[in-house]
Amino acid sequence: MFVVIAGGGRTGTYLAGLLVAQKQEVRLIEYRKELLVRVHHELPTEVVYEGNPARPDVLERAGIRQADVLVACTDSDADNLAICYLGRACYNVPRIIARINNPRAGWLFDKKFHVDVAVNHTEILASLIMEEMSLGDMVTLLKLRRGNYSLVAEKIAEGAQAIGVAIKDLGLPPHCVIAAIIRRGEVVVPRGVTTFEVGDEVLAVTDREGEERLMKLFTPPNNSNHASRNAGIAA
Repeated sequence: MFVVIAGGGRTGTYLAGLLVAQKQEVRLIEYRKELLVRVHHELPTEVVYEGNPARPDVLERAGIRQADVLVACTDSDADNLAICYLGRACYNVPRIIARINNPRAGWLFDKKFHVDVAVNHTEILASLIMEEMSLGDMVTLLKLRRGNYSLVAEKIAEGAQAIGVAIKDLGLPPHCVIAAIIRRGEVVVPRGVTTFEVGDEVLAVTDREGEERLMKLFTPPNNSNHASRNAGIAA
């Protein structure tokens, strides 16, 4: 995969480093001298292209015509939109991803400017903080499908509603799947008739509705009011 990254800030440089470690072909474009000093220390010389990524001649020099993915992550929303538009309209890049700096400008990052995926750092961070406030003892291990789904884990405490109840009778919402149960150090493959025991560590893939349902099932009665208050915070 050939990826062109426009912007050598912390996000762009870190992304480039990850891709280089995966043996992907990467070009990072940056023109600010104060950033280029750091970028050249963190990335191989052949990865870094000096110039303004909002200029077509600079994009072409970096190989935009061969790019499979274009990532616009400068600190200017106007530049990011211009780069995305050029990437598709002039060079037909198959996949275009843009960083949103100002959440109020998020509505601009759509198909009109050829943005396939818009990443709003502020919104993502705020959502994660709110979610962690509401999850109690549940731990989010991994975000899936742009944050719409999560791999979560929780240990079944004594007195939880789910103890002794078969999975098929839990009333789980459609987008909530019990992936595995770790019981006394062994992995139990969940079936419809499998029941939970005290101390089980449960892994589930779920959306937000499923998380709230699991919290109610796995929370002991003496913690239910606390869990309800936390869930209300996230609503």
